[in-house]
Amino acid sequence: MNIVVCISSVPDTTAKINFTDNGSKFDANGVQFVINPYDEFGLTKAMMLKEATGGKVTVITVGDATVEPVMRKSLAIGADAAVRINMNATDSYSTANEIANYLNNNNPADIIITGRESIDYNGGAVGGMLAEMMSLPFVNACNGLELSGNTAKLTREIDGGKEILSCELPLIIGGQKGLVEESDLRIPNMRGIMQARQKPLEVLEAFDFSSNTNTLKFYKPEPKQAVKLVNADNLDELINLLHNEAKVL
Repeated sequence: MNIVVCISSVPDTTAKINFTDNGSKFDANGVQFVINPYDEFGLTKAMMLKEATGGKVTVITVGDATVEPVMRKSLAIGADAAVRINMNATDSYSTANEIANYLNNNNPADIIITGRESIDYNGGAVGGMLAEMMSLPFVNACNGLELSGNTAKLTREIDGGKEILSCELPLIIGGQKGLVEESDLRIPNMRGIMQARQKPLEVLEAFDFSSNTNTLKFYKPEPKQAVKLVNADNLDELINLLHNEAKVL
């Protein structure tokens, strides 16, 4: 079983976010980066599948050298090898294009796991683009995966319930919480950290540096406004505020 997990390096949710160059570039100074949480669910599931069926787990990302600590953490958690494609990941298309090119030419996989989305840009597009470029089936928002031979039984959330699917390998899934539980996530121990230093982290140059998008400006959310409390018995005032101030009536 050859499993590939796509990893994104994202800012910790507690980090203070700022922008430079008139709001057009993200300021990474002082920001702690972590494995994208949805990708970490996928990596943990990959480790469980490897332990149950054997095989190899490879993590892959598109980024410059600053993402390597996150890749090393993935190796410390238990991945067998890592691949970094040396290019700034400017959009979903260029990211998916680089990963697809590598996998199509170097590393055929039985299962490719992405996160449902990354928590920085929340694009949620890499998995679907990757599936189109590789002509593979894709199941997004996947919160259940069981294998029986060469067949995968998958569960995903849909409006009003869950959908249960069956698919032959190879395939791509976009994982989320439920694929594994938070209690199943693995914290690297000292042995894993030491072993990670000896595991291969291959760095490859990108084959296509083109990008289809350009960021003009980022905007922070507006500060929260002061709250007005209205007595439960004063419906006339509540209606007046909703109509004239909030403009929702």
